[in-house]
Amino acid sequence: MSGEKWGIVGEGGQVRQLRFGNVGNTTMFSGEYEHVLDEKGRLIIPARFRPQLAEGLFITRGLDGCLFVFPPDTWKEVSQKISRLPLAHPGARLFSRMIFSGTECKLDRQGRILIPPPLRAHADIENEVVITGVDSRLEIWSKKRWQEMTTKMEEESSFIAEQLTNLGI
Repeated sequence: MSGEKWGIVGEGGQVRQLRFGNVGNTTMFSGEYEHVLDEKGRLIIPARFRPQLAEGLFITRGLDGCLFVFPPDTWKEVSQKISRLPLAHPGARLFSRMIFSGTECKLDRQGRILIPPPLRAHADIENEVVITGVDSRLEIWSKKRWQEMTTKMEEESSFIAEQLTNLGI
């Protein structure tokens, strides 16, 4: 499908083009890859994702016990939205702290990133990891937690499908 164009309807009924790997200015990730951290806490990013992350990335605590990895264009959008959350709202402050406690980094020559110890601890990552593409971001999971999540997804798939149907999806 690489290079195929798909028309999608955007706001106001306008049709815009979608290419796998790139949605407008936003990168699109998909797939699931298993890797192992080296002794220094470095992780090889799958070659397929490296071009979208060549300018850098932002890695931070994610939801459900994983790490989120954002390419620069997506990180800019996400950080601007989070910055607009009301400072007086306790949940907004907690979420801001969680997301902004991450770090910017660049891929090294071998396509690796260093995952800082506090982020590894958040995601319970010791050695084996699973990297998943989730539309505009990557998620990095400990292999054990990813297996637990996939079991949960499989067990709840009918319920999830019903809920999405109720939302018109």
